[in-house]
Amino acid sequence: GSRGDAPPESSTFRFAVLGDTHIIDEWYTGPENSPLDTESMWHTYDRYVAAADRIAALRKPVDFVVHVGDLIHDYVNADLDFMWANRTRMDIAVEINARMGVPLHCCFGNHDYEFSTTSREATHEFFREKMGVPPYAAIEHRGWKFITLNCYLGQTHDPVNPRGGARNGSLGEEQLLWLEAQLADGKPTFLFVHQMLQIIETTEVRDLGLHALIKRHEGQIRGVLAGHTHRWLALGDDYGAPMQVIGATRYDADCFVVAEVDVAAGTHRFVNQQAWIPF
Repeated sequence: GSRGDAPPESSTFRFAVLGDTHIIDEWYTGPENSPLDTESMWHTYDRYVAAADRIAALRKPVDFVVHVGDLIHDYVNADLDFMWANRTRMDIAVEINARMGVPLHCCFGNHDYEFSTTSREATHEFFREKMGVPPYAAIEHRGWKFITLNCYLGQTHDPVNPRGGARNGSLGEEQLLWLEAQLADGKPTFLFVHQMLQIIETTEVRDLGLHALIKRHEGQIRGVLAGHTHRWLALGDDYGAPMQVIGATRYDADCFVVAEVDVAAGTHRFVNQQAWIPF
């Protein structure tokens, strides 16, 4: 038969973004900083399941999902060995991820590390084995690029050389050079990173920094999506690309966004988010 029998591929595709799920397990004890924060922890499982099931049931399905970090809330006893040996919050999170039925790409959030007791390398190995997620990655899909960045690999979170009180994120020279190379092909790109640009170091190595790279690729970078603050925030495009923060699924099962990319037109739109000013 001729190829004309196959339906033409749609010129659009969709993806979903969520974050700050803060999954716990039977060993969680609390409390958190406030009664509201503590109360929210007892609902993180149900809210992430509800969000995952809603994404899976979308009338127009998504091709993949990006999680902007803080998949889990912390480490039981701050102990990676315990997490390897038992069915913990990490395994529960992986099971919920699977409910969406599509590939999940994940940024690392500060809660995904145990900086005080565990090396970054050991955490990376744990995530790689448990859910196949590298510390940072570039995903290509139908001519567009989706880059998950890691803002905990620079000096601000170096156990030997901490700087900035570990409040600001930083990428580190190796990742910045990698990102520079990834952007060289000119493909339309979305960046995903746990912390918003306002709290990521402006320059890190010589004149190299995330802010400068985004400015240099203005137009090519269609948006920077972050989490961490647990609020819906549209932070404008002062950095050279629209900066948007996604609310936390930990507090609300409706905290996810669906985006539609039109490959033919080279455009995108968010289809379900009134809380933001559209890109």
